[in-house]
Amino acid sequence: MTIASILSGKGHDVVYLSSSATVQEAVSLLVGKRIGCVPVVDGGEVVGILSERDVVRSLGEQGEGVLGASVASVMTSPIVTVPPETPVITALSLMTRRRIRHLPVIDGDKMVGFVSIGDLVKYRIDKIEAEAAAMRDYIQGA
Repeated sequence: MTIASILSGKGHDVVYLSSSATVQEAVSLLVGKRIGCVPVVDGGEVVGILSERDVVRSLGEQGEGVLGASVASVMTSPIVTVPPETPVITALSLMTRRRIRHLPVIDGDKMVGFVSIGDLVKYRIDKIEAEAAAMRDYIQGA
């Protein structure tokens, strides 16, 4: 079970922002797409992540004037990334240790996907349920 297997079911489309976008534009994107986090990409390279937590923290520290500031001024950077061949359990462990909820998936120098801890947990639960169903079928057929 690798991150690539999750992306094969979830898809590789990723919504992202440039670091020059305003925080207000980022908030509009987060609300419009009903997402909690967005990667920040400049020139094809992931340079940061902007989460709801980043927005709330910056609003609390700087007030509503931050809405006109650039995403670069409030995003989390540097970021943690994983390659597609990373095992799901390794990614879950990394996210737990680093206390992060989202991982850009990088193949070479290109972002090929974006996974959340929810994606990984859902995949693990689905896999465990499928194994349990197979075991029940085996036991009942014996």
